[in-house]
Amino acid sequence: VFFLGVAIINPSIPITKNMYNDIFIVDISQSMNTEDMKVNNEKVSRMAYTKDLLHRLLERLPCKTKVSIGMFAGVSVAAAYTPIEVCDNFGSINGTVENLDWRSTWSGNTRIRESMVNLARLIRSFPESAQVIFFTDGEEAPKLHVFNRRDLSQFQGGQDWLFVGIGSDEGAPIPKYDNKNQLIGYWSNESFALQPGIAQISESNLGTRDNKTAYSESDRYISKLDDEYLRNLSKEVKGMFIKGDSPDSVLKAMEKQK
Repeated sequence: VFFLGVAIINPSIPITKNMYNDIFIVDISQSMNTEDMKVNNEKVSRMAYTKDLLHRLLERLPCKTKVSIGMFAGVSVAAAYTPIEVCDNFGSINGTVENLDWRSTWSGNTRIRESMVNLARLIRSFPESAQVIFFTDGEEAPKLHVFNRRDLSQFQGGQDWLFVGIGSDEGAPIPKYDNKNQLIGYWSNESFALQPGIAQISESNLGTRDNKTAYSESDRYISKLDDEYLRNLSKEVKGMFIKGDSPDSVLKAMEKQK
């Protein structure tokens, strides 16, 4: 009778709970096709590793968390949708992750530093703000020099953004595929030339990636995780950096985000 009375009254106790809105940004540029990572002891590309990591992260996020999936290439970021509740949309979000593909790129360049302003602008367009978890190998193409290095000293948008480094310290050549995903060669050292010069000061200061491929192993450009660059970049925008070694390490870092 007592418990029946409690059930009829149906009392509630309000509690405080942290709510999270996250946008997972995945670098889909061609350096993410580099095969220097492992999943289940099998060598895979950085892209495949990132997708597996995201799947494992999503299944451990608490309900009421809102998630968006974004793609980075060139100088900009595109979101597949504004953040949506992870449990109600679990299948759809995982489907978005599974379909991430380098062929969705809209630019052959990779300008992570330049994209910071565009990413902040994208988040401001959301109905609710979101924290950034950015998966990348830190590969800038073309390489940074005095003419194309954006000054971020006054940047306002990156508080607590999390940069997750994907790639190995040993590195590997970057494969070059055709539009049918068939291997046609590897990117050459010349593809990442510095391109200094006065002609770079205008719109072309974004540079272009040379389209040449390597004809021999000695000509191949070896891509590595540039963790030093990502650490410095994260400090400049008041963010954080970790290596994407496991879902545990990423989740632990995400808990530090506001």
